[in-house]
Amino acid sequence: MKTRRSQTTITNLRWGAFVFILLILVIQVMPRAFGQRGQRVISKSTSSVKAPSHPNGGSWAVTDSLSAGGLSNGALPSAELYDPATGTWTVTGSLNTARESHTTALLSNGMVLVAGGYDSMTHVLASAELYDPVSGSWTFTGNLNTARTVKNATLLTNGMVLVAAGSTNSGILASAELYDPVSGSWTLTGSLNNGRSANTATLLPDGKVLVAAGDDITFPSPPIITFPSPPIASAELYDPESGTWTFTGSLNTARDLHSATLLTNGMVLVAAGADISGNPTASAELYNPATGSWSVTGSLNAARELHSATLLANGMVLAVGGFDSNFDVSPSAELYNAPAPSPTPTATPGVTPRPRPTPHIRPTPP
Repeated sequence: MKTRRSQTTITNLRWGAFVFILLILVIQVMPRAFGQRGQRVISKSTSSVKAPSHPNGGSWAVTDSLSAGGLSNGALPSAELYDPATGTWTVTGSLNTARESHTTALLSNGMVLVAGGYDSMTHVLASAELYDPVSGSWTFTGNLNTARTVKNATLLTNGMVLVAAGSTNSGILASAELYDPVSGSWTLTGSLNNGRSANTATLLPDGKVLVAAGDDITFPSPPIITFPSPPIASAELYDPESGTWTFTGSLNTARDLHSATLLTNGMVLVAAGADISGNPTASAELYNPATGSWSVTGSLNAARELHSATLLANGMVLAVGGFDSNFDVSPSAELYNAPAPSPTPTATPGVTPRPRPTPHIRPTPP
């Protein structure tokens, strides 16, 4: 009897150890499965779907897709260079620290700044590195004041780089920092009025930065499971002269995981992303910096989130990949044709009257 109980106890302990090990593995995998939904593989695909029209004139048309890689299931230190002339990739120097969910900015001197993100153990990083295209190598530069994962870094007209908001293991950030390429250091600047993550940041023609939408919900530490958080619709403008943030018009649709593209007409296109229910959306909006307001424009043919959006030389916007409405990796791509700017009304020129000749008075004869 005792032997049977001992065997049962040993069996229970073994099962308990197995469950514990399985739980540890799940904890390590879950951040990749839920929190890093940006891991995508884009394949070649062609489709012919009629683009929806919109009263404002903006429309989308499906185009050929591109073949490109994405993130691996974990932080990587490797880096590659793409040659548009040959359409090929070549391996270049690796980063000193493997990272994911970091931000990247091309500096005025031609070097590339990489900052923040998660390391291979899902610890949030404060470190930053510079890539030298001449030597093909990476060197450490000054650390951020606050470790963060952040989607956007914005190169300002003064040559400095703005990193705003983002998240840590304990929640969403409202703080913002400026990187000085000359000194290689970071300094704190004004904080946002509304902390946010999964937002966009766009440099406007007047030198200000538009930060739009995102989410502002905190999550547990460590971020074991990061389900989509309810997004927000607010937007803010950063003024580099004063270092302060002010609210501007809110979007018509709250969203996160979207894209933002500065168009050639000076307006900003915000497209797709995840809506308030956490599902990918196809809606799109235009921000007018002159009025500080948003207007709805043509919707995409396919709802998507965590996609890329690129302004082409012809003024159109190419949206590629992401996750579709079924949360599957999307191989599709679309082109957005921006509406033509409304002509500025001019006054109708009037008819200028001819000057009347001055009457000539003949002298009276004597």
